[in-house]
Amino acid sequence: MMKEELEIANRPDNTAFTQQRLPAWQPMLSAGIVIPGFVLIGLAFIGVGVALFITSQNITVLEKDYTGVETTSDCYKCSNPSDKNCTCKLDFSLSNLFEGPVFFYYGLSNYFQSQRSYGASKDQYQLSGDLDYFKTPVSACSPYQYDANQNPIVPCGSLANSMFNDTFKLYQIVNGTKKLVPFDGKGIAWWTDYNIKYRNPSVTPLKNAFNGTVKPSFWSKPAYELDTSDPSNNGFVNQDFLVWMRRAALPDFRKLYRRITEGDYASGLPAGNYSLEIAYNYPVLSFDGRKKVVFSNVSWMGGKNQFLGIAYLVVGSLCVVMSMVMLIVYAKFKFPEDD
Repeated sequence: MMKEELEIANRPDNTAFTQQRLPAWQPMLSAGIVIPGFVLIGLAFIGVGVALFITSQNITVLEKDYTGVETTSDCYKCSNPSDKNCTCKLDFSLSNLFEGPVFFYYGLSNYFQSQRSYGASKDQYQLSGDLDYFKTPVSACSPYQYDANQNPIVPCGSLANSMFNDTFKLYQIVNGTKKLVPFDGKGIAWWTDYNIKYRNPSVTPLKNAFNGTVKPSFWSKPAYELDTSDPSNNGFVNQDFLVWMRRAALPDFRKLYRRITEGDYASGLPAGNYSLEIAYNYPVLSFDGRKKVVFSNVSWMGGKNQFLGIAYLVVGSLCVVMSMVMLIVYAKFKFPEDD
């Protein structure tokens, strides 16, 4: 008796939903639906793939390594880490107009920004402008939490301490004279980083917020002097700092340094000879790394990326091939039964 009452108590309500009596539709997949569907999907993927591949092929990219490993490189003299304030140059020529807008990147190889402890070595409270954490950085920043005299480091952590600090100036050689190519460094960081994630303390002048703190050991100047030409581009909202703090997923990466969009170079870099002057500061040979500069323009799909177009072509081709196989199998084994 008790068992019957328990079964009645646990019985679902007699509704269409609980008793699974709701109207339902289930597609009946037949050869007449599947085979044309595969063909249409395959053709669509092939069309998109061709468009992506052709667009990617039309993007111009110029890469130049300046690590200084080769003795013939002018940067070879700067590859010794003990050499400070070393400058070198990289000469190149363009036979045709490098259509603009031109994006100028620096690239690093064999550099693992995605390493977990390296990425966690920062103080997000400090980077959001909380002055309490200027004096007591979080322990995650260790060993770049305090200096030898127990002064707090701002910004602290391995990620900020290792900020890329090579600088570049590009000149066009016109009739034997150097003509400076203007760089545009505004808006190169993510909007969310500049407006939401990172904040300077609400202290004027900004320098006063850093009283009693020291700069990271690898930096040549404190955060409030990163850009002496633009007071609004200092501290934790400095564009170069924000670009560096957004970590790369892969060990070989490039980061946006500047855009070339102004003056005589708004339409691109004209054909001719150029010289890139490099303030060589960032050591990479200790971990078998490499450094390079990259000039590139973009399209509606972004930068040069052949993989996406090839992937669409491969998937589309496989869909068409599979539709052909299914059509052969259907014709061989199903037509007699239908008759």
